[in-house]
Parts: sequence; C-alpha cells; structure tokens
Amino acid sequence: MRLRVEFTTEPFDLDEAPAHALAAREVIEAAALDAVDVGPFGNTAEGGADTVLTAVDALLRRSLEAGATRISLQVNVVGEGEE
Repeated sequence: MRLRVEFTTEPFDLDEAPAHALAAREVIEAAALDAVDVGPFGNTAEGGADTVLTAVDALLRRSLEAGATRISLQVNVVGEGEE
C-alpha cells in the first residue's frame, strides 16, 4: 500500500524557517520517500506504508522537540502495490 502524507508545522514565521520546520524537512528529506514536495505553507511526500509511518513518527517527535506548537497532518491511501 502507498500512502501520501501532507503536513504543516506551526507557529509560522514568514521571515525565516523556524527550527521545527527545518527538523520536519530534514526527516522527510532523509526518509526513502517518493514525490517529496517541501514548501513554506505545506509539505507532501509519498511512499510505502511502513516508510511513511516511520517518517511520520520521527517528524512528530523531532518537530515537537524543536518547538512546534501544532502539527497538522493528513495521511491518505494513494494506491496498492509492493513496498
């Protein structure tokens, strides 16, 4: 099964990326995910279920440790197939 995760971390800072946003970006970019799109107002990535769920766990932990006060995320099933 393939999953797509979409997420944002808060609080926002339009002048420079806060530490929690950088931590989330590092987690997603280091994971073996496909179709990673990191932007200032939202981020998405796709991959196998185990890989996405492992990355989401790390993303939540590291972003909160780095000062996030809210993390909004959505996980959708996007297809079936080999992991």
